[in-house]
Amino acid sequence: MLIKALFFAVWLVASVTVEPVLADEPTAADVQTHLNYVWTLIAATLVFFMQAGFALVEAGFTRAKNSVNIMMKNLMDFALGTLGFWAVGFGLMFGRSLGGWIGTSGFFLSDYSPGGDPWVLAFWMFQVVFCATSATIVSGAMAERTKFVAYLIYSFVISAFIYPIFGSWAWGGLLNGKGWLENLGFIDFAGSTVVHSVGGWAALAGTLAIGPRIGKYDAQGRPRAIPGHNLPLATLGVFILWIGWFGFNPGSTTAGIPDVAWIFANTNLAAAAGVVGALLTIWSIAKKPDLTMTLNGALAGLVGITAACNNVNPASAVLIGLIAGILVVVSVLFFDRIRIDDPVGAISVHGVCGVWGTMAAAIFHIEGFSLGQLGVQALGAASAFLWTFPTAYLTFQMIRATVGLRVSPEEEMDGLDVGEHGESAYPDFALATGISAGFMPKGAPGGTVYAPASTPVHAKG
Repeated sequence: MLIKALFFAVWLVASVTVEPVLADEPTAADVQTHLNYVWTLIAATLVFFMQAGFALVEAGFTRAKNSVNIMMKNLMDFALGTLGFWAVGFGLMFGRSLGGWIGTSGFFLSDYSPGGDPWVLAFWMFQVVFCATSATIVSGAMAERTKFVAYLIYSFVISAFIYPIFGSWAWGGLLNGKGWLENLGFIDFAGSTVVHSVGGWAALAGTLAIGPRIGKYDAQGRPRAIPGHNLPLATLGVFILWIGWFGFNPGSTTAGIPDVAWIFANTNLAAAAGVVGALLTIWSIAKKPDLTMTLNGALAGLVGITAACNNVNPASAVLIGLIAGILVVVSVLFFDRIRIDDPVGAISVHGVCGVWGTMAAAIFHIEGFSLGQLGVQALGAASAFLWTFPTAYLTFQMIRATVGLRVSPEEEMDGLDVGEHGESAYPDFALATGISAGFMPKGAPGGTVYAPASTPVHAKG
C-alpha cells in the first residue's frame, strides 16, 4: 500500500500543470547593448591583428638580417604598451578631466570593480589596440639600427604618456569629461591625428635622433636604394592592415548600428583610390610601377580617410584616398632628399597623410565646407606635432644619454638579429640566397647594406 501511495503522489504532482517561470524578455535596449559589446570587441580583435600586418610590412621592406629584431619589436611594443596603457595611459586619456587637458582617474583600471559596469573593460580593450598602433609606427622608421632596449623604453613612454595625453585633448569625452580640442569641435573620428600623426611625428623625432643607416647616402648626400628582402611578405602585411582597418574605422562607432556600412564603404574606397594614386604617381616619376610605393599608397588612403570616414560621401572618400596616394609618393621622395632615412615610409604614410586626412574632414564634410572648422582642424594637427615631436625627441635623447640609442657599426653591418638577439630568421638560407635575402657583397655600392622599400630602386639620386 505504501508503494502504491508513493506512485500516486508522484503521478499527482506530475499531472499538475505548472506555468514555467521564464526570465524577462530582453528589451530592444538590452539587445542593442549586447550588440555594442560584441561589435566593439570584434573590432578590437581586427585592430589587434593589424600588429601582424605592421610586423610583416616592416620585415618585408627591410633586410633579412634584421627580421628577428623587427618581430621582437612589434611583439614587445604591444606587450609593454598594453601594460603602460593599463597602468597609466588609460587614466590620463579617459579619466576625469582636469580642465580638458589630462585625465586624473582610472589608473590600473580602477574605475572598474567586480560587479560594476563591464563597458569600461570593453572600451579599454578597444582603446589599447589603438594605442599599440600608434606606438608601432615608429618601429619601421627607426628600423635596422636601433638598440632593442632603447626601443623597449620608448614603447612604454609613448603608450603611457605621449599618446594618451594628446588623446585626452581630442577624445577624452568618449568616457569622461571633454578635452579642449573636443570643446572646439575638432573632428577626428578614428584617429588620423590622434593615432597616426602622433605615431608619425614620433617616428620623425626618432629618425632625426638616430640618424640614417650606414650606406644609405653617398659622399655627396645622394640617397641609395636599400631594397627590402621580401616584398611578398610586405604585400601580405598590407592586406592584413587593410582588413584590420575594417575594425579600426567602423569599430570606432563602438556600437552595432547601420552607420558601420557607410564607414566600411568609405574606408575601402579610400584605400583603393590610394593604391591608384600612388601607382600613377610613381609610374610617371620612375617610369616603372613600383610595388613598394603602391603598397604605401593603400596605407596612405586608409590613414587619410580615418578622420572623416563617418562624415563624407563615397565620392569624397575616393578623392581623399587618391590625394593621399599622390602625397605619400611625393613625401617619401622628399624625405629621402633631405636625408631623413625612413626605411618603410612611416613618416609619410602616418604623419603627412594623417594631417591630410584631418584637414579633409573639414574640406569634404557632408554638411558643407566651413572655414572655421578648417581652422579647428589645422589647430588640432599643429597641436599634435607641437606636443609629440618635442616630447618624443627629448625621450630619445634621454635614452641616448643613458642606455644608448643606436647599435655599434659592427652590429649594424652584421645585422641586429645576430648582434641583438643571437639568432637568425633564415638560418638555413642566409648564406645560400645572398643578395636575394637582403645581403649585398662587400664590394657592391653601399657596402653590406640595403635600404628602404620606401625608396624605389630605380629612383635617381
